[in-house]
Amino acid sequence: MRVLEYVLRRGIFSLVTIFLAITGNFFLFRVLPGDAVSNLAKVPHSTPELQHALMVRFGLDKPKWDQYLIYLKNLLHGDLGVSFTYQESVSHLLLDDLENTVVLAGVGTLGAIVIGILSGVMSAWRRSSPLDHLNTGVATLVYSFPAQWLGLVLLILFAGVLPAGGMSDQFLFESPPFWQHAADVGGHLVLPAATMILTAYGGYTLVVRSSVLETLGEDYVLTARAKGIPARRVVWRHAVRNALLPIVTMVALDLGYVVGGAVLVEVIFSWPGLGMATFTAIGQRDYPMIQGAFLILTVSVILLNFVADLVCFRLDRRVSA
Repeated sequence: MRVLEYVLRRGIFSLVTIFLAITGNFFLFRVLPGDAVSNLAKVPHSTPELQHALMVRFGLDKPKWDQYLIYLKNLLHGDLGVSFTYQESVSHLLLDDLENTVVLAGVGTLGAIVIGILSGVMSAWRRSSPLDHLNTGVATLVYSFPAQWLGLVLLILFAGVLPAGGMSDQFLFESPPFWQHAADVGGHLVLPAATMILTAYGGYTLVVRSSVLETLGEDYVLTARAKGIPARRVVWRHAVRNALLPIVTMVALDLGYVVGGAVLVEVIFSWPGLGMATFTAIGQRDYPMIQGAFLILTVSVILLNFVADLVCFRLDRRVSA
């Protein structure tokens, strides 16, 4: 019963949070001056009649409360609306963007986890050594860098060496073979993925180091050493294995924020994902695209944090809130 009660409580909290986020996303940009049609006033040959016709077509002539109720009704049917700019289904447009974001976020997160765990374990095992000081110093330094600043630095340093924008070579007019296309995408992925890895791995390094150091002082680890078990086996089979709770917790929590953190990185490197789609839609006041992108980002963060809560509860039943 305690498990069911905990899951229900966290599930209800997540649903309420999603509803509040949907409401906030809807009204956030509509309360600001201007709309998707106002820029047409600066366009030659744009008549007031044309602007009014577009307002009616986009449903912007209705009161905001009516627009909100229509949006909720459509959302319950899985309809995110039609983009003002592209005149296509928002769901179809954002699906491709989401796939690109998942690729970037997945590579960045996996790389940060692997490097962070390896460097954290190494620092813990070689505590107070020059290697430990170097590891923790570099990890703390890069962890303090804002992702957008580090991305700009990498862009300036390596723009002439590695692809600096987009997801593929725009001058390939014919469809290349699979492996050539994969290599092209991989080359364009290096800089944005490196930005995400460098800004995230430091946190993993510090948490892993602290957790493993605490575990290395336990009696069962000292007993394993006294039995003559090889040092590598003591670290990986005993210390690291029993230090998983804070590591898994941090990974699960970070997964929710890495999708949102990819927004700035995508804009800097023109990576065609949710971040770039959101940035473009905000400039064009494309309300359906903005709402759809924010909805996906919001649900991703809340859902992954919900999963993180369940993982923490499963690993440590003392967690009750």
